[in-house]
Amino acid sequence: MTLYEFFSLLGGVGLFLYGMSIMSTGLKEAAGSKLRTILEKATANRFAAVAVGVLVTLLIQSSSATDMMVISFVNSGLMTLGQAIGVIMGANIGTTVTAQITAFNLGAYAPVILFTGAMMCLFMKNNTVKHIGTILMGFGMLFTGITAIKAAIAPLSQSAGFISFLSTLENPIVAVLFGVAFTALLQSSSSSVVIFQAFTVQGLIGYNMTVYLVIGAAIGSVTPNILASLTTNRNGKRTAVLNLLFNLIRAALMLALITIFPGFTEMIQNLTPGDVGHQVANTHTIFATLAVLLELPFANAIVALSRKVIPVLPEENRAIEDRQLKYLVQAENLPSAVAIHQAKLELIRMGKIARDSLERSITCFFNQDDRLAENVIETEDTVDILTDKIQEHLIAFRSRGYAPREESRISQFMLVASDIERISDYAENIAEYQGEFKARKASMSEEALQELKTIAEASLKSLDFSLGVFESEDFDDLPEAEALEQKVDDLQTTFINAHIQRLMSDRCSPVGGVIFTDMINDLERCSDHAVNIAFALYDH
Repeated sequence: MTLYEFFSLLGGVGLFLYGMSIMSTGLKEAAGSKLRTILEKATANRFAAVAVGVLVTLLIQSSSATDMMVISFVNSGLMTLGQAIGVIMGANIGTTVTAQITAFNLGAYAPVILFTGAMMCLFMKNNTVKHIGTILMGFGMLFTGITAIKAAIAPLSQSAGFISFLSTLENPIVAVLFGVAFTALLQSSSSSVVIFQAFTVQGLIGYNMTVYLVIGAAIGSVTPNILASLTTNRNGKRTAVLNLLFNLIRAALMLALITIFPGFTEMIQNLTPGDVGHQVANTHTIFATLAVLLELPFANAIVALSRKVIPVLPEENRAIEDRQLKYLVQAENLPSAVAIHQAKLELIRMGKIARDSLERSITCFFNQDDRLAENVIETEDTVDILTDKIQEHLIAFRSRGYAPREESRISQFMLVASDIERISDYAENIAEYQGEFKARKASMSEEALQELKTIAEASLKSLDFSLGVFESEDFDDLPEAEALEQKVDDLQTTFINAHIQRLMSDRCSPVGGVIFTDMINDLERCSDHAVNIAFALYDH
């Protein structure tokens, strides 16, 4: 292989991968937010979850992107591990479509497809048309890349060194491991399978060797998900482990199948005799579909195994319980007065969760406790989930034609839920200031730290009192709630003015000054939201 042919091969691979990326982006833009909505609605019905995984991956042509969305949903509590495994299985089937597409020799039409896509992107104003143009451009690049790869690898059939390298892949275990490594390098199983397909079509490797490469590619495909999960919570990491376990079991099953029944691969070849490109594509699709059919009945066992790999901690069980509604259970069957009272109880419970999170965030800032910061951030996810669930019920209540006074309470409950959610957001901010303070090696004077403690205690006192007023509806206490909020306002003004003087005399670092100001402002806003909660049910 000459240097020009080598660079042509690299260029073809690059163009193919970029075409895949462009096509995926265009498909996602065309589908808009519907993809996330579809995934969010994946039910506990595993067959529906598999169908959702297939559909979304067909739309975006990337199982890794689907899996990453699933990881983010599980990480935020919008999806359970039981739902996630079904979607992951479906994504493994959906990703095989790329090889089915490239099995058709459309290279001759690629320039026309590229030109059409470019015209749509450059000269059309309609966004939907532009997105379709992007898809066509990606499609054209994909086939242009495949054509370049085929042309560049053709001389390799005469290369003694390359033939010697390929001979090492005759060992099935080595071929599987190469498939794993090559796919991990490309970060895409569909891309690596298409490249293996091109090598097979050009006669550089035999179909039987490609079968093992395809099996290895399934394992290597989990690499981007494992990397993405490193920044998630333990449930997000379990989702990546689920994907790895599914594909490891899939590889073991397929290896056992073709070893025990060697005629199975011959049967796949006989589906498209003489068309090795389609034979590789069909192998990819059939193996993925078979793996789902064989593993789906044992999905619960795979989920349980993922929990053994990453054990469930006691605090995780508490988080799971906190994210479930306790009072608005079967609320559609409750009388209006009872349903509204239950909604209030849920808000009180959520308010206490947010209040405790705020206190933990303050503690973690002064103690520089990273683990406590993680707990605050996870609690913020809990409050977000509860807010969505409670507001969903409140919206349903408003459609039932309740009495005007009940309608008014429902409207105020919606606002209270938002106020509580904002307090939780500020708690998360304060927890993040702890990390920023440590990472940027900021400094504060003892006077500044004492002032932060003073306003933090005042803000917590204001929140406690306001939540008590909301719970008791003792509106005679409202003047006290206002006084507590005003005290926090006064402290904010006094302490910021004092801090400006400290900054001017270099007693605090500039970074510390920014964190001090941001934290005081967040605590003051918590007090503002607290007094809103106190006044929420007051009938003027």
